Amino acid sequence: MATTNTIDSSLFLSNYKPAERKTGQQTLGKDDFLKILIAQLEHQDPLNPMEDKEFISQMASFSTLEQMVNMSTMMQKFIDSQSATSEKLTSMSDSLQQLVQQQSIQSLTRYSELIGKLVEWSTTAGEKKSALVKSVLQQGTKWMLELDNGDTISPSDVTKVTES
Repeated sequence: MATTNTIDSSLFLSNYKPAERKTGQQTLGKDDFLKILIAQLEHQDPLNPMEDKEFISQMASFSTLEQMVNMSTMMQKFIDSQSATSEKLTSMSDSLQQLVQQQSIQSLTRYSELIGKLVEWSTTAGEKKSALVKSVLQQGTKWMLELDNGDTISPSDVTKVTES
């Protein structure tokens, strides 16, 4: 009876993955800066203490860092609020467009009831005219009545409507 020795595949060099080394954050924050300053004060040479100028300079640097962090936080809040406002304006604009489309359809339906009817209106000179409404059309944001005599008038100019 022959015995064979086998090598476990998990021991192959190609399967080796070194343990990942973890370090702290990539940037130093105001808390890290304050810890360094405190460590400096704790470990300074009592015979040669840190000079006042150095200490004041480091405190000023710390104060500047803190203000920059605060400013960055406030700027991010401002940007977030602007994004929210922009989204609300877009939503309001969409709603307004839908409302305008609905009103346009309602106006078309209302004015189309005049097709085939005799309308009367006054000209700018005060002369009364009448004609049959042939069609309704939209010119920009205004609705107009196209008449069988070739004239085009605004529905607001109509003073009388009768069956033809």
